[in-house]
Amino acid sequence: MKFLVLFLATLVVFSPLFLAGFRKYTGKKAKRALVTNIASFCALFVIATVLGFGGSAMAADVSVEAATASAAGLSAGLKYIGAALAVGLSGIGGGIAVASSASAALGAISENDKAFGKALIFVGLAEGVALYGLIVALLLLFT
Repeated sequence: MKFLVLFLATLVVFSPLFLAGFRKYTGKKAKRALVTNIASFCALFVIATVLGFGGSAMAADVSVEAATASAAGLSAGLKYIGAALAVGLSGIGGGIAVASSASAALGAISENDKAFGKALIFVGLAEGVALYGLIVALLLLFT
């Protein structure tokens, strides 16, 4: 049963990507495929959450020790999710910041060569956001 759910989940996640590739090959827009992919991801996240909590509730009925182990497993899982969110969101934010600051820096350097040092500092500050997210993730995982 679990293998069937895993297979269906994989199929649902990757099917919009195939649709997007086909639409890009034919020249049509792939907005519908992107919306379908986001909706299927949210649906699979809800299903995984329900199945995960259902398993921990069944373990609580078995014994107190199993419930304690299940709670420890849930907290470890949430720790990994928090670390992944810290790295992922800070990476996205850093990428957006570097994209805007680097393009402005290249424009400033093309007009005035002496602006290279200042431009490099601003691009480095934008990259620091991603490093802060990585540091937070490492603190979550190893403390």
